[in-house]
Amino acid sequence: MSETLKNSDFISLAPVPVTVAGIAIIATRCLSVLMLANELGLEEIANFVHRSAQAWDSTLIFIASQLIFFYELRCAFLLLRGSNRGRWGFAATQLVVLLYMLLASTGAVYPEIFSISGASNAQIIHHTLMQKLPDLLVLGLLFVPAGSRAFFRKR
Repeated sequence: MSETLKNSDFISLAPVPVTVAGIAIIATRCLSVLMLANELGLEEIANFVHRSAQAWDSTLIFIASQLIFFYELRCAFLLLRGSNRGRWGFAATQLVVLLYMLLASTGAVYPEIFSISGASNAQIIHHTLMQKLPDLLVLGLLFVPAGSRAFFRKR
């Protein structure tokens, strides 16, 4: 069996940082959904979806959040296959999510479905950046190591 896997074409020859980043994206996204479902329960999830569907603007943001979730998963699989589009796509989604969370949390954008509460804007920004720190580390694995950059350049 090990000879089959060693000689197989479907196994990516991605460097370790790229493989770790791709698996981390998939694992964190899937685990976060499972943990959220466990924390809220079926009734609260239904209430959240119902509240999100009350107005067009909150419905659009809810749908956009689901599309971003699936696009991030798609980018992770593209990363594991060696696509540079996956790397830049994940970076773009993180920028969009960070901007929306900052604007919604400070009250600059309505509706504030996905916002972080805090006593002051500085505290809100700090909490938001701390929440996005794992994704920043994943981006670092994709853009900083020379092996990662070379891997995406040659593809």
